[in-house]
Amino acid sequence: MSNVVLMDHPLIQHKIGVLRDKNTGSKDFRHLVEEISMLMCYDATRDLAVEDVEVETPMGTAIAKRIKGKMLAFVPMLRAGLTMVDGMVQLVPGAKIGHIGIYRDDETDRPVEYYCKLPIDCAEREVILLDPMLATGHSISAAIELLQEKGIRHIRLICIV
Repeated sequence: MSNVVLMDHPLIQHKIGVLRDKNTGSKDFRHLVEEISMLMCYDATRDLAVEDVEVETPMGTAIAKRIKGKMLAFVPMLRAGLTMVDGMVQLVPGAKIGHIGIYRDDETDRPVEYYCKLPIDCAEREVILLDPMLATGHSISAAIELLQEKGIRHIRLICIV
């Protein structure tokens, strides 16, 4: 579990508290998930590699930082993960978007893939898998295995538990 990062920022804690309130309506719920996702994206991307690039400013040439290599790909688990995408894209508008659909078979209790659409160059990107709900973890495990089978080696998972 050394790869697990608990995001306990006070703003995230506050918004999760409001999110869990039984009196929070659907519209506010979706908006809170978007805001929480944006805050989590900010923290989850803190260690992305950057490189120096030369830019032209009004005062002349300067060295600036840019994210190194290919950008990110956000892959929400259908359908709940869709609520997280807008918050992420607000911070990283150049990110590609993919989708994975997995449901639990009622007879076997095992995950079953029903949809997978990923950007063509997804294997070259850092992929952030999005799912606001973590129950048994079987669907997430299946999604990670699916991404690995597609050649993706850099996978992060963001959940709102």
